[in-house]
Amino acid sequence: MTVSNASVTPLAGRAAPDRRTSASRPGTRTKTSEDSLRSRDKSGYLFVAPFAVATGLFLVVPTLYGLWMSFTNQSLTGTGSEFIGFANYAEAFSDPQVWQTLGNTVWFTILSTIPLVLVALVMAVLVHTGLPGQWVWRMSFFAPYLLTSAVVWHLSNWMFQPDIGLLDTWIKGLGLQPLGWLTDENVAMFSIAGVTVWWTVGFNFLLYLAALQGIPAQQYEAATIDGAGGWRRLFSITLPQLRPITGVILVLQLLASLKVFDQIYLLTMGGPNGSTRPILEYIYDTGFTNYRLGYASAISYVFFALILVFTLVRLLPTKKEA
Repeated sequence: MTVSNASVTPLAGRAAPDRRTSASRPGTRTKTSEDSLRSRDKSGYLFVAPFAVATGLFLVVPTLYGLWMSFTNQSLTGTGSEFIGFANYAEAFSDPQVWQTLGNTVWFTILSTIPLVLVALVMAVLVHTGLPGQWVWRMSFFAPYLLTSAVVWHLSNWMFQPDIGLLDTWIKGLGLQPLGWLTDENVAMFSIAGVTVWWTVGFNFLLYLAALQGIPAQQYEAATIDGAGGWRRLFSITLPQLRPITGVILVLQLLASLKVFDQIYLLTMGGPNGSTRPILEYIYDTGFTNYRLGYASAISYVFFALILVFTLVRLLPTKKEA
């Protein structure tokens, strides 16, 4: 029995279904996928909300309130909150204590930042080149960074104690005169900078070590085949590759040094004769000792503006290089 052609041909007036049109094309979004994306976007806001609320309550609101307070004569005792305009800022720019403490802060920043970058770089290069017992070196270099400021204060007092301290004992053993490590105006800031370098250099050491491990080994192999020695590889490969991380470390370290407070306050409380008093300690004394919260807020915002300008100036060359 034969089958007629009419039984296998499509009906007249109806087009045959095209499977290509029914399948979704690559790169196109269906309604279901768009709905899932919207739901995921909304769920993201739920995860961000607690941190956004905490940031607003503990950062944004206090910042704005402190800015408003800088235009008033607010006192810690609760008296006086009248709007006085820019009177606090005018007083801050004419206050010799502001400029003296700012100079002390800048001097500490210079004394601490340079060795914190150079010493960290040397330590990272030594460990990366394969010193025996690397885990011991890594632990010993980074361990001081984990100490609290109170522990650092106790250790420093033991070392800098006049006559009976560790350093004076060594100096007297060499037949030399003991130094006033924390009592001499010409020595105290150097002592604090030395303690800061020993305490915080471990963080920069880790950053440099991570950057060194990211340099391709093929570059060193090619340079060795070409006859380059160790110093040549250091100056032609290692240091140029570390330039970006050095810029980052420099900015972070400058900001951290400009905000110095705790180690100086614990070791010398700004002495002797105000030679080590940073600007943050002056802000603290103005607000919580002299009860002038409005004036202290004005000084803090002047200092914040200076740091902001310095950071922007420092980041512009880095952005152009990138």
